[in-house]
Amino acid sequence: MKQYRYELKFIIAKQMGFFLKHDLRNIMDLDPNSRSNQLSYFIRSLYFDDPFYTAYREKVDGVEYRTKYRIRMYNQDPQTLRLECKQKAEAMTAKEQILIDQNIALKLINGDIYDIALDQDNLLSRFLVDKRHNNLVPAVIVDYDRLAFTYPFSDVRITFDENVRSGVYNHNLFDVAGIGIPIIKDYQSIVEVKFNEYLPESLVILLDTVPKFRLAISKFAFSCMVK
Repeated sequence: MKQYRYELKFIIAKQMGFFLKHDLRNIMDLDPNSRSNQLSYFIRSLYFDDPFYTAYREKVDGVEYRTKYRIRMYNQDPQTLRLECKQKAEAMTAKEQILIDQNIALKLINGDIYDIALDQDNLLSRFLVDKRHNNLVPAVIVDYDRLAFTYPFSDVRITFDENVRSGVYNHNLFDVAGIGIPIIKDYQSIVEVKFNEYLPESLVILLDTVPKFRLAISKFAFSCMVK
């Protein structure tokens, strides 16, 4: 069953984020995927859209019910490739994901999809149907470094995304040398707060101590704006 969650996004100064991260470590657990030496991990996401940039326009226009697809990879490791579908329903979001191999990822990116079997009712099959029907093609790559904290009650997850870059002119998911164009200032971080039913009061109080600016659009939309 699909799990819808609340998702809040903010921009804060890295200096403020430094103190907030320190305080969160006393309350929350560090995400196990974080690198022990850097306390963060690298994420690259390749988003798909149709020729009319419908997913982008719906995001900017604030359409309450919308869907977007992406292929995501962690720390430049093809073994971590996932096809993901992010769905928005009013104030809540849900994410479905399925592991895929590099061969499948390349077929999806290059549009060489007609020999991929549609014999299962899973996310890959549904994406292939949408891709064919709506002519979904690679739209933009988004790169960033993420530090993530988790909290068991209400499945809270707080992430800090820094060095956010748009690879709008390069759709090569496996280009290790790809640098991209910065979409936020060097002194800024994007903070995302995700939770199920409620956000524990201790975390609400802690987050309220930090000056922040609420974001209405996503890293995906910011990256598309580079065009």
